[in-house]
Amino acid sequence: MSIISKDIQKAISLLTNEELVAIPTETVYGLAGNIFSEKAIKKIFETKKRPSFNPLIVHISSINDLTKVVSYLPEKAKILAQHFWPGSMTLVLPKKETIPDLITAGKSTVGVRVPNHPVALELLQKLSFPLAAPSANPFNSISPTKPEHVENYFKNDIKMVLDGGNCLKGIESTIIGFENEEPVIYRLGSLTIEEIQDVVGDVIVKNEKEENPDAPGMLKKHYSPKTKTVFTDNISDEIKKYLPKKIGILSFSDTFKTNDVVHEIILTDNFDMNIAASKLYSALHELDHLELDVIIAEKVPNIGLGKSINDRLKRASS
Repeated sequence: MSIISKDIQKAISLLTNEELVAIPTETVYGLAGNIFSEKAIKKIFETKKRPSFNPLIVHISSINDLTKVVSYLPEKAKILAQHFWPGSMTLVLPKKETIPDLITAGKSTVGVRVPNHPVALELLQKLSFPLAAPSANPFNSISPTKPEHVENYFKNDIKMVLDGGNCLKGIESTIIGFENEEPVIYRLGSLTIEEIQDVVGDVIVKNEKEENPDAPGMLKKHYSPKTKTVFTDNISDEIKKYLPKKIGILSFSDTFKTNDVVHEIILTDNFDMNIAASKLYSALHELDHLELDVIIAEKVPNIGLGKSINDRLKRASS
């Protein structure tokens, strides 16, 4: 029997009873639990097999709830929140003492965002507590952008996937922290560097940290298919290297289909980065289920959202 359901009252009941529910957001599906329930938070880490040093993101229903979670709001954080929430941006801010250390990996800061998805917002508005909701996939695996992706991962581990359709953005939120009051990007995501700079000026990018990461998504290996994945700017040369193996291709906009290629997915036929980003994880899921020997993924133009797509493909191939 499927665990996918549109029954929001059931989701509320499960979450209130310290169970986990996978929830839709505009970026990816999240594995959600009550931030004030130690049982639920431990279950998130156990279900995902996620190391406890990797902090979780707290989801709130509106900017007005920020004061329940954070103790201090830098001026540029306030400007960003007013401009981009609800939306694909997580802010890392000094936490209130009431936020459990388990969520923040013992840090004095907490990642928080307001998701831009009608189902997630309705759920959050009806709950009396915020939700911790990392991506609903086992640690290091491909993030889920469809309810079926979550069900395939966790049908025996959780009781419900709240169905909100396919995720429109398809790449995780951009995570922004603050050092000396100035914004620092800890994880590239669905909100581009250029969009952020248009609002608050120049930002620093610190996008990788293996030890004691400041935010989720900073580890070198992440978002990975089980199938060997190669990230390249020259697909034709890579195909020759792997003959006569079973090859799958993930290309940006051109076709590389030959008799030697088992399956090919093109992310966009009109150079649209938003479409490419929205299809990225779904394409990797599809290729990963074909029992290929290798997935060859093409580097996309490294501008705007392309930087975030390339970041995910680089980590997927690590």
